[in-house]
Amino acid sequence: MSKCYLCPRNCGAERDAGKRGFCGVGADPVVARAAPHFGEEPCISGEHGSGAVFFTGCTLRCVFCQNYGLSRAKQGVEITVPRLREIFLELRDQGVHNINLVTGSHYVPQIVQALDGLNLGIPVVWNSSGYEKVETLKLLEGLVQVYLPDLKYLDGALSGKYSAAPDYPEVATAAIREMFRQTGKFRFDDDGMLQRGVLIRHLILPGQIENSKNVIDWVSENFEPDDVLFSLMSQYTPMGDLSRFPELKRRVSPAENDQVYEHLMESRIENGFFQELEAATTDMIPRFDGTGVSPSKNDE
Repeated sequence: MSKCYLCPRNCGAERDAGKRGFCGVGADPVVARAAPHFGEEPCISGEHGSGAVFFTGCTLRCVFCQNYGLSRAKQGVEITVPRLREIFLELRDQGVHNINLVTGSHYVPQIVQALDGLNLGIPVVWNSSGYEKVETLKLLEGLVQVYLPDLKYLDGALSGKYSAAPDYPEVATAAIREMFRQTGKFRFDDDGMLQRGVLIRHLILPGQIENSKNVIDWVSENFEPDDVLFSLMSQYTPMGDLSRFPELKRRVSPAENDQVYEHLMESRIENGFFQELEAATTDMIPRFDGTGVSPSKNDE
């Protein structure tokens, strides 16, 4: 049986033999929702929505995760690769602007099979935590046009404490460089929809202003202003059991938000997005109820 080394955890689980990896899932794709989604940046969601496919499981263990049931593999419908391919086409036919693959790192071979030879006519977006192996990302070259990674931390102690990944900074920065190598500079269509490129996201955490400033500095120092897009998010909302992390039981304060925003404005970053504090609600978290996922008759 082959062992899985797709993600930086290198857990070696025999997923094709029914064993679950660190990600919490086996070999077959498990999807919790496939539907038009309007909670992304304007150049992704647009007027008709992004065709978001939410995969179950995750390679991180973020204590503040808003999608706990999804990331811990407690929600979702197991499907086949042919059914996943059908879902992409069904979403395309609904008029979405792109196919948005959310947290699919642990299903890269299956996703590659589903996309192989498929002429969608719209971009494929890779929406991830940024915690990815370069070798695995290379399997997606030519199949993904837009990368939408997080850059959560540039502090290994912080990423170890909050996401059980002390190597996150070096892993994520290497991954983002690979993503940019594949896509090159960002490009919009005439309607302002992103067709190609990298859009880096960063979520401000309460009490961690220096981490956010360091993320901004890294992007500013490693890319030219017209290379990548940057999205600074203020939507942090306390969720789940944070009894061991009392510092995360509050939202980002206006003063903290202003400090990070001012640092962004003073940086070399010129293109991207910034959220207002009013975005810190649960309104945009979709229901992971299997919408759009039910197996086709061929899978039953």
